[in-house]
Amino acid sequence: MRLSPSLHRIGNDIVAAYLIVQPEGLTLVDAGLPGMYSDLRRELDAIGRGIDDIRGVVLTHGDSDHVGFAERLRRDRGIPVLVHSADAARARGGDKPRTPMGPMRLGPLLSFAAYGVRKGMRPQWLTDVVEITGGETLDLPGAPRVISMPGHSPGSVAFFSPAVRAVFVGDALTTRHVLTGRTGPGPAPFTDEPEQALASLDRIADLDAEWILPGHGPAFHGAPSAAVAAVRAAARA
Repeated sequence: MRLSPSLHRIGNDIVAAYLIVQPEGLTLVDAGLPGMYSDLRRELDAIGRGIDDIRGVVLTHGDSDHVGFAERLRRDRGIPVLVHSADAARARGGDKPRTPMGPMRLGPLLSFAAYGVRKGMRPQWLTDVVEITGGETLDLPGAPRVISMPGHSPGSVAFFSPAVRAVFVGDALTTRHVLTGRTGPGPAPFTDEPEQALASLDRIADLDAEWILPGHGPAFHGAPSAAVAAVRAAARA
């Protein structure tokens, strides 16, 4: 799905990954679920690019519904996969703390589960990663800057690409709660440290961007400060 000439979404409002499209190549932000590899191929075909145009995969965190087909790209094509050092073990299939499910509704929960069955919820964990630490600007198309956003997981990050005026936030926030179906910016479920996640939003609030792109839910087209304010209002409600 084209969001702008240089920005494309893979997947849908249930699980999403993104492509930064530049003349010198592509950066893939997150890798969704394993079966979304076919969605990636279709999107690449639509824009006249190929797998080998992908210069790197950057992960907002190490959960299974973001690691997706990243190992396939790394193993088969030698494409590097970058993840924060604090989530490197998680991306390899390491332990993840149990978090409360919180509120849920049957319809959205079944939709999430059905999409997972269709696209493959069985994780394909990474066997090798390039570790990042936060604060650096990556030598990848779109020059994404790494912003540490601990809370959802210890190594959660956002990627800010001035070239496409977008902030890729992973599960630092959601615009479609996968368990309740609530739409609009709000806290993401399955968050390790909810209060820390809310505090981390300060790190993106003042960025000069027009797209906020979560791992779950529609793109938010507007200022980061507006998205952050909406998340905090939802958390108070």
